[in-house]
Amino acid sequence: MSTSEPAVTADVPEMPAPRVREFAAHSIGGGLALLLGLTGLGAAIALFGLSGSAPSAGAEGGLIAAGVVVLLASLIAMRGLNTVAPGEARVVQLFGRYRGTIRQDGLRWVNPFTSRTRISTRVRNHETAVLKVNDAYGNPIELAAVVVWKVQDTAQATFEVDDFAEFVATQTETAVRHIAIEYPYDAHDEDGLSLRGNAEEITEKLAVELQVRVEAAGVRIIESRFTHLAYAPEIASAMLQRQQAGAVVAARRQIVDGAVGMVEAALARIAEADIVDLDEERKAAMVSNLMVVLCGDRAPQPVLNTGTLYQ
Repeated sequence: MSTSEPAVTADVPEMPAPRVREFAAHSIGGGLALLLGLTGLGAAIALFGLSGSAPSAGAEGGLIAAGVVVLLASLIAMRGLNTVAPGEARVVQLFGRYRGTIRQDGLRWVNPFTSRTRISTRVRNHETAVLKVNDAYGNPIELAAVVVWKVQDTAQATFEVDDFAEFVATQTETAVRHIAIEYPYDAHDEDGLSLRGNAEEITEKLAVELQVRVEAAGVRIIESRFTHLAYAPEIASAMLQRQQAGAVVAARRQIVDGAVGMVEAALARIAEADIVDLDEERKAAMVSNLMVVLCGDRAPQPVLNTGTLYQ
């Protein structure tokens, strides 16, 4: 679900403010650096080759020393080359200090004395295991959820938490459990929210709470959905009977409301058309017969009266 409305519940813990935020690292295209490095390697090989035909021992030693220096410089410079694939980033550190993030894909060159940590910025899914919790009414239920997320701030994901993927997994389970105990599986009153009847609203609240929990790790929640929601097996049959009874009561109430309306319409039409003059006793008998016919759960059996209503 979208997290455009950052409403925070009171029970969500207040996360510490991040100490570092992502910024772009200084880097250049790696093509020129690769060419210069290969040129340096060629020059070092050439110097080693020339040292064998040097006119004196001093000249030979000088050529070898120069070749070694050029070789080391080329190798050190080429160590600054790294490839960045689409959907990836490189977190650059120099002697333990954050020096920025490389997000531009392709071959890039940075300071060869820095360390680069690869981190994925692709969209990921995390599906929780089936969790068994008690809902707001204390009924044991089973539920699971899937969360779609991605790393938004690579610096926070690297330095603010130990393992951002494990952090997201743990916070997702915590948020799902918290949401489950806040709402009932089925609401007894019509105005109350329930996990089964108001899935859209509940998952919206889940996404908002989860965003607050994982924001310190530089993670953005894209969507969250319940993938499994059911009563626990030990009470499933009893709750099914309760749901069936509620459905029967609701159906009967609707049938009775409709039958009363039909009886009212029938009496009004008879009086309006002046078909027959009905006294109160005949009206009561007619209402009784119509209600039996309209509200009965099986076909009525007609009874022929050969006399009159009063005999």
